[in-house]
Amino acid sequence: MRSFTFILPLLSELLSICGGDVGDFSPCLNYFYRACPPRGISGIPICQRYENRYHFATLYSHERRTPWFSAYVYSPPKDKRPKSVWKYEPQLANSHSDGNMVPFPPPPEKVDQNVVESQAVQQDYINSTYTRGHLSPSLHHRDSESRNATFTLTNIVPQRAGSNNGPWARLEAKVSKSLAAHCLGDAHVVTGVIPYMSERWLKDENRVAVPEYLWSAYCCWNYTQDLPKSLANMYPAFAAIGRNDPDSSEEIVPVDRCRKKAELGYDVRTMALSALEMYLTQRYGVPVGVFHKQCTRSEPSGRSWEPV
Repeated sequence: MRSFTFILPLLSELLSICGGDVGDFSPCLNYFYRACPPRGISGIPICQRYENRYHFATLYSHERRTPWFSAYVYSPPKDKRPKSVWKYEPQLANSHSDGNMVPFPPPPEKVDQNVVESQAVQQDYINSTYTRGHLSPSLHHRDSESRNATFTLTNIVPQRAGSNNGPWARLEAKVSKSLAAHCLGDAHVVTGVIPYMSERWLKDENRVAVPEYLWSAYCCWNYTQDLPKSLANMYPAFAAIGRNDPDSSEEIVPVDRCRKKAELGYDVRTMALSALEMYLTQRYGVPVGVFHKQCTRSEPSGRSWEPV
């Protein structure tokens, strides 16, 4: 089993960032089930603040210039999808900056070099073969302000269009529909990435790391008791892993060869939370726990996986 040196605590970075919204999850622990962030994955905590209000939490990697995961409390979408006004986190570049995320300046105005060095910027994704993939999706937030807050590059990873516009998008919609109909209390969601065994980079520039897989899980203890049979294994906990590389091996997520060409190789596998944690532990090389005490007292029943 291989351990990744880049997931060890980044002490020098954390010590250099002293802003209240970066380097500490304390202001936004409510986005985690029982106020407990996932264990085993290390990085820079960000309480994502927009318009002077917190909207979700992110664990960020300065070295990879992408998030490890974002955590939020699901709420059914109310407004239309907002216009994509992309933002950045000023405190990653300057610890004395205001805690609110900031829109990138319009061209031809240049982005401050300290911002460029500290995180991904618009130019990283322009003319690349990847889309901007949300970890905390706009679809899973109610009001326009919260939905706008998801459009920050500290919440984004390079995601293939075949995944982002195909099986992964259907997973997000399926989760939204299920939680809106059946979750009666808070649904705590964490969505993150599984890196390649050897890092791969957007545009081969060693700036923005590309994940091999995306994963997501939620925990909802208070739910309706008249669940349809098709949703019986989705409560109280649910997990899934999605392929972000059609050429990856099939040990984690099998490939449905009958998919249309644009989506071939971007399958999503649903699974028990314990199975997700097993795969994360294997790839990260340290024990990983997504939710406090795995959210549930017993394992969900049903198929070991199903295509989305």
